[in-house]
Amino acid sequence: MRTIGGIEEVKRLVGQEVGASDWLVVEQSMIDGFGDATLDHQWIHVDAERARKESPFGTTIAHGFMTLSLLSHLRAQAFRVEGDFKMGINYGLNRVRFPSPVRTGSRVRGRFKVEQVEDIPGGTQIVLGATVEVEGSPKPAMVAEWILRYYQ
Repeated sequence: MRTIGGIEEVKRLVGQEVGASDWLVVEQSMIDGFGDATLDHQWIHVDAERARKESPFGTTIAHGFMTLSLLSHLRAQAFRVEGDFKMGINYGLNRVRFPSPVRTGSRVRGRFKVEQVEDIPGGTQIVLGATVEVEGSPKPAMVAEWILRYYQ
């Protein structure tokens, strides 16, 4: 994990990748748990036998929103920003796309690039380019612009 020594250092990193997470195996139990938490039990995610027979992917796949929800965990493995902050928040997303599925049993990781940094009242806003890669896949599972805010 990379440690970034404050907002001034983040500002110097605009346009650069700041970290990649470890690989994470996406297991059926994780997908089932996400389906339970979100009440999304579509068969393509939770019915392994039907997915094997009927899905073009040959197996169940993770929910796109599950992949998105992994960003916090993946970012925490990739880098952190040190500083005298009262709090950091997830402010939202500008763009999210899911170009490729995450098949059950796949390994994914997050890669993060500082796209923009700006001062806001009471703190700093950072826009990250966030990509979730699937090991061995030519296309990422997810790409997004993720907005984080650090308040002092």
